[in-house]
Amino acid sequence: MIAVAERVPVLMYHRVDARGSGAERGYCVTPQEFGAHLDWLAAAGWTPCTLADFGRWQRAQGTLPERSVLITFDDGFAGLHAHVLPLLAARRWPATVFLVSARIGGRDDWATREFRSVGAHALLDAAQIAEMAAQGIEFHSHTRSHADLMALDDAALAAQLRGSRDELEQLLGRRVDAVAYPYGRTDARVQEAARAAGYCLGFSVEPGFNRPGGDALRLRRLDITGHDGGARFGRKLTLGSNDGSFAAQARYVLGRIAARF
Repeated sequence: MIAVAERVPVLMYHRVDARGSGAERGYCVTPQEFGAHLDWLAAAGWTPCTLADFGRWQRAQGTLPERSVLITFDDGFAGLHAHVLPLLAARRWPATVFLVSARIGGRDDWATREFRSVGAHALLDAAQIAEMAAQGIEFHSHTRSHADLMALDDAALAAQLRGSRDELEQLLGRRVDAVAYPYGRTDARVQEAARAAGYCLGFSVEPGFNRPGGDALRLRRLDITGHDGGARFGRKLTLGSNDGSFAAQARYVLGRIAARF
């Protein structure tokens, strides 16, 4: 009998590409590091699931096997086509990419403007998205222009959410049911606007595990970075935490022991 998942972690990546400097470790994972993460998942018996299956499980309308994990990527960097697609396709593993719909084929100008990044990085174009979709990668919304949704008035908020969904559905020829909130910025008003725009799932950047019947518009994700070697990566999944340190693991183990007495 197959054990059924009671909790599922969601991994959040951004860029997977060569790093220009050590300062990029916080949001850029090299292809070699990403491949090592996939190797770790396979060796430890984890199985990536589709977002569609995750959504059914989250609504308690379906099941997932124990040690299921959802792999997601924010922003839709072009390096996903060059580096991530071959690694996932070789294993026939699914993943989900959240696209900034008004920047498809462009560059991450929000990073240059807001974080004073050195240069801007290329984003997936329509042809690359179509090729990835044909090989099982799912695409959903990261709004129209990567705006801070909590800073917008109601009209602008609705335009970012509904506009992105409309644009992506036209591009993809399929329903777009999920949104990842830029910067993880969300509150009750943003979540209600997402619901009104037709989204069923909303992804934050709050760490932790997801469980069936939880808040579908405030789902949790683990931030995976270039600092996460195999052991640290594994501890994040085990603990459901962005703190993959030995100290965090020790606290977790001691807490479990204390709970028994």
